[in-house]
Amino acid sequence: MASTFFCESARMLDTTPEFQRFVDEQYRRLTPGERVSLCTEMFDAARSLAESSLPPGLGEYERKHWITERFYGAEFANRIFPMAL
Repeated sequence: MASTFFCESARMLDTTPEFQRFVDEQYRRLTPGERVSLCTEMFDAARSLAESSLPPGLGEYERKHWITERFYGAEFANRIFPMAL
């Protein structure tokens, strides 16, 4: 059984197996609503970090394109928010 909710490759590799079990147990104790809230907070934090790394002066469309690319890759971003050549 994977020790995270998403995939084995998302495991923390910088900690002991005992602490990993502790973290896993803490996640298991959360209610579904708490899990959703935690995921939402983590996504919001990741989005804020990504947005802060963009150059100033981008328009809203360009910002959406680059944020989408950071999260989902260039192919998807270019299909959803094609950039003019």
